[in-house]
Amino acid sequence: MAEPVKARRLTDAEGQLLQRLVRRGTHGSIRVRRALIIMASASGTPAPAIAHLVAADEDTVRDVIHAFNERGLEALDPKWAGGRPRLISTDDVEFITQTALTRPEKLGRPFTHWSIRKLVAYLAGNPVRIVGIGRERLRQLLRARKISFQRTRTWKESTDPARETKLDRIEEVTGRFPMRCFAFDQFGPLSIRPCHGSGWAQEGRPDRLPATYSRTHGIRYFHGCYSLGEDQLWGVVRRRKGAVHSLAALKSIRAARPDGAPIYVIMDNLSANKTPLIRAWAKKNKVELCLTPTSASWANPIVRHEVACDEWNSTKEVRLMSSA
Repeated sequence: MAEPVKARRLTDAEGQLLQRLVRRGTHGSIRVRRALIIMASASGTPAPAIAHLVAADEDTVRDVIHAFNERGLEALDPKWAGGRPRLISTDDVEFITQTALTRPEKLGRPFTHWSIRKLVAYLAGNPVRIVGIGRERLRQLLRARKISFQRTRTWKESTDPARETKLDRIEEVTGRFPMRCFAFDQFGPLSIRPCHGSGWAQEGRPDRLPATYSRTHGIRYFHGCYSLGEDQLWGVVRRRKGAVHSLAALKSIRAARPDGAPIYVIMDNLSANKTPLIRAWAKKNKVELCLTPTSASWANPIVRHEVACDEWNSTKEVRLMSSA
């Protein structure tokens, strides 16, 4: 029997990029679906369960995983074949790339950064090399070269000295004991926000929606539990998150396997998840707490489900229980 396909271990940068793409990307887009597949496979979810999660064929899931293992994050963008012959040479592409990465001031233009429109105009009339290109094609070319308009950002690298040990243990339990392996996380705060619509109105007098800076009805946190072997998600909504609420969720996980045999729960390093009370209860009830490394919450299998928070109520496998 062939060995099941599985994505290689993610680096911190890869895990955080995939997690950000899944949370903030456009739902249903190819990049988000492929990011979900890679995250799920790296966290130990088998290909059939991933195919069910993203509504794709199992062969498609395996192809994406193989592509990631071979090319890394380039697998997020499928390489389509075909099309008409190129009208822009390789030298033209290099010139466009260098121009886009050069500040306009150095090229005699009176502004500080390029827009797509300004860059197209400069390429069509510059004294060095004239390149005729449309705005949409230029946008596609820059994206293919991984050039984007962006602000300076910061990111976190995991400094956990036990990073490799924790990831090894998570990979071991998800691979050897999938039917006894669970994931837990808190998601929130969840708040009701107005959704802008459209309609007919007098000119200059559109309908207004009030801002929601004041949470007059409070906020909610979703305490989610996920069974890897059964591919089942359940949870409880609460007004706050604390050690008592984490312990209640862990007890519901233990109740899912009432045979008394050991179970394994993957969760992050939130202080409410590892209090002395929780550790004592876990030791007494044969529950091993598999903590993800610091700044590496992407290693938790339940994280990929957070992108579907708006669809949880319509998922048959989710049981929501309201609590004050």
